Amino acid sequence: MPAAAAQRTVVDTGPLVAVLNVNDAHHTWAREVFGKLSPPVFTCEAVLSEAQFLLQERGGDPLAVLVWVQQGVISLAFDAANEIERLLALQRSYRNLPMDFADACLVRMTEIHEHSSVLTTDSHFRIYRRNGRQIIPLRAPPGL
Repeated sequence: MPAAAAQRTVVDTGPLVAVLNVNDAHHTWAREVFGKLSPPVFTCEAVLSEAQFLLQERGGDPLAVLVWVQQGVISLAFDAANEIERLLALQRSYRNLPMDFADACLVRMTEIHEHSSVLTTDSHFRIYRRNGRQIIPLRAPPGL
């Protein structure tokens, strides 16, 4: 019997900012969730850029994001250059929300790795679908 595929956690900007900023509304939730995860979590460069910007603006150390990459807590396992056609299709499909580049990358990451869930504080992920109609498994704060 083949071994079950490992579950991947794909992390969005919100939880990264929350766990690294004690003043964030979701800080306690994010600390609890990250405390239960086995590294690495997976994300894309766009999320790192957003997280650094928000940490600089709202409090927290923007360099902590890159330190986590250096330490292996975060893995950058996505090459947007090879996925432009699909990213364009996703953003066109959700242009009324709108879907930003980072969100499109995360949705695509869940399409590439079937056994993925998204760790997010963004309610748009309740609307987004992977592979056309599949609900994306989420880990989000209560009430999101």
